[in-house]
Amino acid sequence: MILNKADNKTTHSRKDGNTAMKKHRLLAASLAACLSLFTCMQTVHAAAADSLYRSELTNEWITASIQTQRPVAIIVDNEKIALPHYGLSTSDVVYEITNSLKNDGVTRFMVLKKDWTKITQFGSIRSVRPTNLQLAPEWNAVVCHDGGPFYIKPYLANPYVDNFSGGFTRINNGKAREFTEYVTGNDLIQRFNSNKCSTQYNAYYPGPHYLFAPDDAPNTLATAPGAVGCSRINLPYKHNKPNLTYNAQTGLYYYAEYGKAHVDPGNNNAQLSFKNLLIQNTTYTPLDANGYLVFNTIGAGTGYYITNGKAIPITWSKASDTDPTRYYDANGSQILLNTGRTYVAIVPSDLWAGILIQ
Repeated sequence: MILNKADNKTTHSRKDGNTAMKKHRLLAASLAACLSLFTCMQTVHAAAADSLYRSELTNEWITASIQTQRPVAIIVDNEKIALPHYGLSTSDVVYEITNSLKNDGVTRFMVLKKDWTKITQFGSIRSVRPTNLQLAPEWNAVVCHDGGPFYIKPYLANPYVDNFSGGFTRINNGKAREFTEYVTGNDLIQRFNSNKCSTQYNAYYPGPHYLFAPDDAPNTLATAPGAVGCSRINLPYKHNKPNLTYNAQTGLYYYAEYGKAHVDPGNNNAQLSFKNLLIQNTTYTPLDANGYLVFNTIGAGTGYYITNGKAIPITWSKASDTDPTRYYDANGSQILLNTGRTYVAIVPSDLWAGILIQ
């Protein structure tokens, strides 16, 4: 077949068009591959940023970005007028400690919080006592309070004690001034910066604290020596008469005091609850006739570990301010806690007989 010039030009034009289309397709494929690679890299970076680790306080999965961040230990007023408390339902570990031998042995809470940048309102807070400054160092925690008696001075002088005293946010709640001071995340960021206090674990950090059972093999206490059923425990603190009641559906113990559930208005009125209860029989030393005291938390004693509807007798020991308190079962083995929040009651030894386990 003979092609004329016009047909020849048309053929060349088609070939050029096909070549251009192939180039466009190759370019589009290359761009798509680059975009896919970029998206994958973004996903990898996001996954790294969102990576998780097991909290040393609760064994729960939390963001790895705060793995070396020190917790804070917030001193919370527990007078009835100080209720409701904000923030406690989001805590990691809660200590309840007799604050004074006066006023029916009124207690205060020392609350450990790892992810403190997320705090919106916590407290209200009050003054600190020597016992708090013996216990907080075992967590390398920074103590947040407002003042305290002169008995705290030698404890504050210890190089392993870091604290922020007063100057937190005041919120008008219609109460007397001493019940209006609350900690916020912004407060803490500013205080760490202004005090040149490290937010990260330092040389005094003793390392991981509690031992935890695996999630797929929780500690049921079913075969533990001395185990008894515990659907409720009444604690012998006379002022607030607290108790913790077990809910078999959730597997948690729910805290109540002053005759009603302890709820957190900062967290949809969630009731304060715990997976683990550590009850310590602890002697104390009176400091004066005004009711000030210090518990002998450096030493050893007896107690109970309670979880999953059962209680066992335990012993505890603590070698120094910075050494963690260790808890052992009747066989002398260190107990395994279950994943979740822990309540620690420092119970005066002269009230110990008043504990009621049901």
